Amino acid sequence: MNLNIKHTFTKELPADPILENATRQVKEACFSYVEPKKTKAPVLIHVSSNMASTLGVSENEIKQESFTNVFTGNKVLPNTTPYAMCYGGHQFGHWAGQLGDGRAINLFEVEHLNKQWAIQLKGAGKTPYSRTADGLAVLRSSVREYLCSEAMFHLGVPTTRALSLALSGDEVLRDMLYDGNSAYEKGAIVSRVSPSFLRFGSYEIFVARQDHKNLKILVDYTIKHHFSHLGNPSKATYIKFFAEVSRRTLEMIIHWQRVGFVHGVMNTDNMSILGLTIDYGPYGWLEGFDFGWTPNTTDNQHKRYRYGNQPNIGLWNLYQLANALYPLIQETEPLETILEQYKTDFETKSLEMMRSKLGLDLVDDKDNLLIKALEDCLLLSETDMTIFFRNLSSFKKGDASKGLQIVNDAFYMLTEISAEIAQQWKDWFGRYEFRLDKETRSDEERKIAMNKVNPKYVLRNYMAQLAIDDANKGDYKLIDELFKLLKQPYQEQSEYEKWFAKRPDWARHKVGCSMLSCSS
Repeated sequence: MNLNIKHTFTKELPADPILENATRQVKEACFSYVEPKKTKAPVLIHVSSNMASTLGVSENEIKQESFTNVFTGNKVLPNTTPYAMCYGGHQFGHWAGQLGDGRAINLFEVEHLNKQWAIQLKGAGKTPYSRTADGLAVLRSSVREYLCSEAMFHLGVPTTRALSLALSGDEVLRDMLYDGNSAYEKGAIVSRVSPSFLRFGSYEIFVARQDHKNLKILVDYTIKHHFSHLGNPSKATYIKFFAEVSRRTLEMIIHWQRVGFVHGVMNTDNMSILGLTIDYGPYGWLEGFDFGWTPNTTDNQHKRYRYGNQPNIGLWNLYQLANALYPLIQETEPLETILEQYKTDFETKSLEMMRSKLGLDLVDDKDNLLIKALEDCLLLSETDMTIFFRNLSSFKKGDASKGLQIVNDAFYMLTEISAEIAQQWKDWFGRYEFRLDKETRSDEERKIAMNKVNPKYVLRNYMAQLAIDDANKGDYKLIDELFKLLKQPYQEQSEYEKWFAKRPDWARHKVGCSMLSCSS
């Protein structure tokens, strides 16, 4: 492969001087050098040709054995030095100390068409940050991460990307639900791609250790390579840097809310400094609209990372980042102003997002009441979020009496729609029609606009599970079908109409479809 390899991260940031790949506390360093584990019999399952071309990799090169070997960690390219990153993090609200890349190994950086990308393997073996784990990943979690990374990109959600999915040929022992029932599963490796994999925890770890010297080195590096438009490092630039990270974080979360995505584990070590969705673990998509839903079994009791709380957690995490940047700024007021701005912007941006989902082009000061009334209706019975908003685009002025009929397919249990609930919906559709009368766009123009923000297809949990079940039997056709489907989530794609459907009953309580763990 003729890649334009770069070494920015390893050349400009402090390295761990210890080369032994043994679990330990790594001090005064941003990363540790470590080589991927050789695997038994690597087999390439799928490649994102879009991502490959973005990196300057040709279709012909993808077919070469060397591609499979490099992106499963079985071949280290000449003059490259793979490494694992050091970072800490707050997990479920508590400082967890050093975490780091426990099963992710960065291969190198690639520059193509004036853009630089870091390439990382997930599941390529132990690192100094693996703690008691094996550094490996299983097919189950790898299929989910691979499909979701690219699905989110095509939905227009800021995200890290995925280049390839491969079997390692090794068997990996996992306790899927942390219930003491361990079993061997197929090992797999995903190659992930991002301009950077730096997280909030990358900065937190230095402050926790009172290492302000390396904190400054890392922040200055981040600004130089990823926020250079803010100017040279200075106190004023650090403040602008925090403001932009805050803005990007909110933008990402507003997108999550728009499409019904629940990350599941918004710890500060899973928060990208670039405002990208990162670390696809126990994520899920809302089936029934529910502010209190989380797919993560680990979070069942407190539901800290539930759908409706994601914007608040984004703010909480930004508070931790503000604490990490404080030693460089030495002033709380500008940081507090930015955090307050997040709260104000959330109200504004959230309202704008919901207006777009309802096809409202003009601003009306009572729109928030219309939206609140809709959310109340959606919670009256189990109502599929994706189907409801997609079908709502077919509503026309004068359709108030037909409103329920238009969104009928979104209801999971029609028997739940009592006369009282039906009346509440009819009242809402009456208010919606009254509001639409103030709009200047035609019904067709509004439908086109709504269908650009309300996807027809998302990676529902049961869809990913079906692909996993087939893949475990050696059949990868469904992975490819879903990959193609999710490249055009806003298009009708009549040939894939079967996927525009509510979650089937069998998936309601099936592991992998309604509940997931961090075990991957």
